[in-house]
Amino acid sequence: MFEEKRLMFLYCLSPVHMGAGQALGVVDNPIQRERHTGHPVFAGSGLKGALRDEFERAEGKPTTLEVFGPEAGNAEHAGAVAFTDAQVVLFPVRSLRESFVYATCPTALGRLKRAAELVGEDAPWSVPRPTNDDVCLVRENSGLAVKAKVNNADAEVVILEAFQFTAGIDKAAREQLGKVADWLAEKAIPNEESYAFFKDKLKKHLLVLTDTRFDYFVQNATTVEPHVRINDESGTADDGGLFYTENVPPEALFVSVAMASQQRVKRGESANGTKKAKEVINLLDRNLSGKVVQIGGDATAGRGLVAVSLAG
Repeated sequence: MFEEKRLMFLYCLSPVHMGAGQALGVVDNPIQRERHTGHPVFAGSGLKGALRDEFERAEGKPTTLEVFGPEAGNAEHAGAVAFTDAQVVLFPVRSLRESFVYATCPTALGRLKRAAELVGEDAPWSVPRPTNDDVCLVRENSGLAVKAKVNNADAEVVILEAFQFTAGIDKAAREQLGKVADWLAEKAIPNEESYAFFKDKLKKHLLVLTDTRFDYFVQNATTVEPHVRINDESGTADDGGLFYTENVPPEALFVSVAMASQQRVKRGESANGTKKAKEVINLLDRNLSGKVVQIGGDATAGRGLVAVSLAG
């Protein structure tokens, strides 16, 4: 059905709140998460609405109707584009050295490689794996490691939040880590000069944890902000006016698959002259790649800004 596909990366420039709509814990407004992994996720339906608005500002309403389909309540036919849920690839974690690292894990990288193969994007690397939960993989000369004693032996360790990891020294794994870092810096970060620092940082400070350790950070190192609703007359907090909102932190990276088919028409209408799938995907690339788009909630508080990059 969808003849053209591209990887679409979303790099968070501000905290992002894609709300789950329900609260089971102490956080009143949690973010969306996958049920089986607990990883943050951006629902494809929410992405499509935000990207539609950005596309319409650039191309106008007629072309938007051709590409994204009729507006809600007037669904005479489906749109020619779809977006999968955006899955987390990199998650920023505070580090003792170099401020923060771009953390990932074998599951996140395995999914990314699978998505790349699905769209026909060359991913010339294999998934590097730490040997155990107390080891992380970092590039040689990354500047992240410090010398310490581990089991009465000299070793290089990396401090993330309050946790210590031994820096893995497996040469083959480090080689693949370098290939992943260079590939992501090229494909996932916009090419504008303002992003050059972060391209270089990603190349140097990509870090691979085991799935278990990565799961801990994505569930416990998000940004949780208190909000207070003030009564205009009394100048004090309303009863029940204190609530907590969870956000994905800035510098996180997500990946979705953008898919395009030939432009659809109403039943009985001729398809002659309609846009082909290649033309549709190129329109998405031209109008979205390199743009900053607002997704999710709390737009008036400056939340939800992401830089979009279509690879290929």
